[in-house]
Amino acid sequence: MDTDGALPLSVAASGIDAAAPPSTAATADPAAARKAAEDFESFFLSQAFENMFSGVEADAIFGGGNSETVYRSLLLQEYAKVAARRGGIGIANAVQREILRAQEKR
Repeated sequence: MDTDGALPLSVAASGIDAAAPPSTAATADPAAARKAAEDFESFFLSQAFENMFSGVEADAIFGGGNSETVYRSLLLQEYAKVAARRGGIGIANAVQREILRAQEKR
């Protein structure tokens, strides 16, 4: 659907130059690698928590319905973030190690 060579709105709005190749500068920043690794583990745990709670019905005391479904999802995402920050299940350590190893090879 590219009619005139214009960038899609999401790319244009992000300020990213789609024609520019990705930077290959050395970026072996352990703090940034740790944050990316924790974000990955948080996402993984969030998906696991969603599956764990998928069969649990909404409590009638709180009203249930669509609102509770949305807020449950947000609550589970926050649980996942806290779990990842507190050590999680070890995924972040492995991901951080691999990120740093990949950056060293450059």
